[in-house]
Amino acid sequence: MPSPKRVLIVGGVAGGASCAARLRRLDEQAEIIIFDRGPYVSFANCGLPYFVGDVITDERKLLVASAELFRDRFNIQVRTGHKALAIDRERHLLTVRNLATGEIQEEPYDALVLSPGATAIRPPIPGIDLPGIFSVRTIPDSRRVRAWITDHQAKSALIVGGGFIGLEMAENLVHRGLTVTVVEKAAQLMPPLDPEVAAPVRDRLTQHGVAVRLGDAITAFHAGDGTLRATTEQGAELQADLVILAIGVRPETGLAKDAGLILGTSGGIAVDAGMRTSDPAIWAVGDAVESTEIVTGLKLVIPLAGPANRQGRVAADAIAGREATFRGVQATSVCGAFGLTIAATGASEKLLLRARITDYAKVYLHPGHHVGYYPGAKPIHLKVLYRPSDGRILGAQAIGEEGVEKRIDVISMAIQLGGTMEDLAEAELCYAPQFGAAKDPVNLAGFIAGNQRSGDAPLAAWEHLGTHGHAVLDVREPGETAQGTLPEAILIPLHQLRTRWRELPANRPIDVLCAAGQRAYYAVRLLRQHGLDARTLSGGWSTWKQRS
Repeated sequence: MPSPKRVLIVGGVAGGASCAARLRRLDEQAEIIIFDRGPYVSFANCGLPYFVGDVITDERKLLVASAELFRDRFNIQVRTGHKALAIDRERHLLTVRNLATGEIQEEPYDALVLSPGATAIRPPIPGIDLPGIFSVRTIPDSRRVRAWITDHQAKSALIVGGGFIGLEMAENLVHRGLTVTVVEKAAQLMPPLDPEVAAPVRDRLTQHGVAVRLGDAITAFHAGDGTLRATTEQGAELQADLVILAIGVRPETGLAKDAGLILGTSGGIAVDAGMRTSDPAIWAVGDAVESTEIVTGLKLVIPLAGPANRQGRVAADAIAGREATFRGVQATSVCGAFGLTIAATGASEKLLLRARITDYAKVYLHPGHHVGYYPGAKPIHLKVLYRPSDGRILGAQAIGEEGVEKRIDVISMAIQLGGTMEDLAEAELCYAPQFGAAKDPVNLAGFIAGNQRSGDAPLAAWEHLGTHGHAVLDVREPGETAQGTLPEAILIPLHQLRTRWRELPANRPIDVLCAAGQRAYYAVRLLRQHGLDARTLSGGWSTWKQRS
């Protein structure tokens, strides 16, 4: 089918800007106009915390593409400071207001693309509109935070929310010399992660002087003597010179809803695989749309730049008459805070349970990011979820100081290709002493799951520890167990096990523990060949410390 003659795009940044540029590359004749209510059509909103923190000092570095670049390079009109008010679907008209002049005009379209993004959540808390309380979604937002810190000589900050933006803002405000408190309503930081994976994040924040309050929520803000005061559900009184709201975002769907477009169960705009809405002349992309999570099949709103860019390309292809489909999302993400890298891909255990998927198993491991004999090896705490019936990888989460995102990226691609844990075991990855190991952490995860699936080294469930009549064997050295062990554990160091294995109960399953899993695996293989029902506690004492 021929491409439409006039294409209007509401919103730029990632999805809308990508759609416009891609469409121009496919169709030189189409008239393409982007309307954006803000002053910038395409900017790096992921860089905003680092602009606040003076890591990025030049605001211009945040501008990905200007209106002039779109005009001169792509012959695309960009009208910033223009807000879309309404869609007349029958007449194919978009009503737009020029925010500078107040003028309202009707713009005809052959195809309309909605990329309105998401807005920061501001719950109806008393005092939430007091001066000094900010969200950080745009360059002007970050500019206002910077000005407030300077003008008020701010020394302290309260951050509400302990997710991606909350952690990044905490790091950057500490970098600016502020004392920081983080309040998170959930019982953990980084709520999308499983709690045992996220546990080290709190320790790292407190090591850098950040006060962390978990399982608590702000109930009201009050103006103090030149400062702000906040009260919490637990009755705490917190004082700060400024407040950052990092509670999350919700999709901007007002324009679509008012036009009668169908919204999905998650609250985002419902689209098909070609990013087309319930109106055949209207597409939608980015943070405002509902996507299918490819592992669980759940419909979710995933506000990430990568999917938004890919959706923009798919919509452009579809508008130009090409066959194009968006395969869905797997929420691959990464966050840095105080030297820690936190990354994930695919489904978490939380998400699997939300989707009522119970056919899954998990492995924990804590290998170094490169070989131990080369100086500077840092541990990676890795959790991988898979389906035991066929070994298919379902998700992975990792945290550490080095090499974390590399491993998650490898597993992300394996998930995309429908890979199994055996595929991870066979993955051929780069190796040199300063970069990895001949048996990479990705390979090790595959080996552990393969041993579980083959029955060579079954895994004990941490959730069932101390129940079902299992015995616990700790094969660490006395100097290690003196620092702590599991209740009622039998202590036999690995090097003595070959001569002392008869001391173990022959009629009970035996859950075997070491520091991180390797020695427990050796012990399990020895014991199983003597007829004992031995199983590995995946990840060993390192996992226990994260879970406890």
